[in-house]
Amino acid sequence: MQKHYIIGDVHGNYQTLLALVEKLSKDSKLIFVGDLIDRGKQSRDVIAYIRANNHQTVMGNHEVLFCKFGLEFLSYLDGEIRYEEINPRWQKSGRLETFFSYGLIEVSSNGKFTKINDSKKKEIMRDDIEWMKRNPLYLELDTLHSSGRKVIVSHSNISKVWNIRNDKNRRTEFIETALWTRDDEIYKEANIFNIFGHSPRKYRPEIGKIYANIDTGCCYDFIKGNLYGRLTAYCVESGEVVIQESIKG
Repeated sequence: MQKHYIIGDVHGNYQTLLALVEKLSKDSKLIFVGDLIDRGKQSRDVIAYIRANNHQTVMGNHEVLFCKFGLEFLSYLDGEIRYEEINPRWQKSGRLETFFSYGLIEVSSNGKFTKINDSKKKEIMRDDIEWMKRNPLYLELDTLHSSGRKVIVSHSNISKVWNIRNDKNRRTEFIETALWTRDDEIYKEANIFNIFGHSPRKYRPEIGKIYANIDTGCCYDFIKGNLYGRLTAYCVESGEVVIQESIKG
């Protein structure tokens, strides 16, 4: 039987991802909880790998922000807006590293950005943004968890709003919670097994009877004794946890 492995927040750590995948069976189906990009130096490589292998992923909050600020950045590269007009939030949480990964800017000796006018690279970035926009907020797997519950993969804890997912009047609440919530309370009445990331856990993922938070802070350096710095994969069928220490590339 084919195994489903859900992989935590990669955050541009491509070499760590490859090392983790090497530990999994070759015919495994890989699904990602979002936040593929930012902070690490190889966001473009992570996206290219996932797209080339047709792996599934849900939307993370970093993808949402990149879709917006990435388009603003492209407008700046094309001379349509001034640098000062780009929302300053694009520089936070590692988006600068993502833009560098596309090879569209470099830093000059005086510390300022220099544009690289490469139409092919800009088109790659635009195409990746369009791909990101099509990623769902959650995935509902056909495979049941050993608890008998339906498996839902989302970026953040979605159990609190699962029962309003089809309520058009509360759509904004549903989206915001699925992407941004740091609420640790798991709502049993949702009757799902929720696998998510977003809120890093120390040392190992947090696995409960009806949920699994598998973000183990891959974006942070792994140092012996450090709280984070690991990438985790969780097997839906067996509950197996596979962990790879971060490799900075």
